[in-house]
Amino acid sequence: MTSLNDSYKTRLAWGLLIAVLVVFVWKFAAALAPFVLSLVLAYGLKPAVDGMVRRGVPRALAVALCVLLALLMVLTLLVLLVPIVSQVVPMLKAQVPDLFSNLWISVQPWLSQLGLELPSLEEGKAMLVEWVNSHASEWAGAILNSVLIGGSGLMTLLGFLLMVPMLAFYWLMDWDDIADRSWRLLPPRWRPSVKDVLIDCDEVLGQFLRGQVLVMLIMAVFYSVALALAGFKLALPIGVFTGLAMCIPYLGFGVGLVLALLSGVLQFSPTTSGMAYPLIAVAVVYGGGQVLESFFLTPRLVGGRIGLHPLAVIFALLLFGQALGFVGVLIALPLSALLLVLARRALASYHRSRAFLGSPGAEQG
Repeated sequence: MTSLNDSYKTRLAWGLLIAVLVVFVWKFAAALAPFVLSLVLAYGLKPAVDGMVRRGVPRALAVALCVLLALLMVLTLLVLLVPIVSQVVPMLKAQVPDLFSNLWISVQPWLSQLGLELPSLEEGKAMLVEWVNSHASEWAGAILNSVLIGGSGLMTLLGFLLMVPMLAFYWLMDWDDIADRSWRLLPPRWRPSVKDVLIDCDEVLGQFLRGQVLVMLIMAVFYSVALALAGFKLALPIGVFTGLAMCIPYLGFGVGLVLALLSGVLQFSPTTSGMAYPLIAVAVVYGGGQVLESFFLTPRLVGGRIGLHPLAVIFALLLFGQALGFVGVLIALPLSALLLVLARRALASYHRSRAFLGSPGAEQG
């Protein structure tokens, strides 16, 4: 009976601790975001650092090189947008009037058959210019807010770019010491069960992170080659951006798709092929990419990701994005993997409990 009481007290203590942590994280989400993201980054870089240390590289140098490489990858992703924007914006300014005229001429007879009369082409252009001018500031604000996803501005983003690598450096330098000190704080009777949970978490996170990196690299090559074969001038930057941006589920793919559509329409619409070819080409390339990633690469390299249903993935992205902003979107799936491991453990414990089995001695073993 005493052992049962101790077991329930232990679970109650764990439940209260988790509840306090959840409230604390939710209350101070903005301040904790760089620490959480840097911890995830340090966890992902730790195998590379340990491998370099085993080969005789000083730990400080190994940590600095790995963090610098990760930072360069992020900066590369941002730099890829420069040639896209620098080429698309002039094309957009030069071709939007012609695109609008072609669309207006194509739609007008069809609507006339339905009994709907449109203004003349010149009147339509004037209405479009007036409407764009009146909503330009509103659109700019909406686009900025959607890009930052709850962030407080450009300074916040720059602060993350500086703070996260610095924090990851310190995490990696003192990782073993921090882990050892944390382990000593645990009561000896808790250590076997906590160790099992940590092993499960490490397996899930390691599988997810390593597999996701491979999927990103393969898809970057696929989109670049496929768009180049389709004749897109911006195939390389758009393809690499789409592949690497897949670290942000749905958002990275969606932005890459929009960039490819915009680039294709602006490049091919003045030719005799019109707008049909770029639309078909982008649909084939990105549709084929989704099939390749979802049905072949992810199941084999990531193992079904972390076992979450697509609805659960969307819910996690929205929840963590609301709590932690853009950083929450980045860490939503790794944290969901940890929560999934804990939920499975809790469910297994519940299935062995007296509350589920209805027998006083059923919880033993």
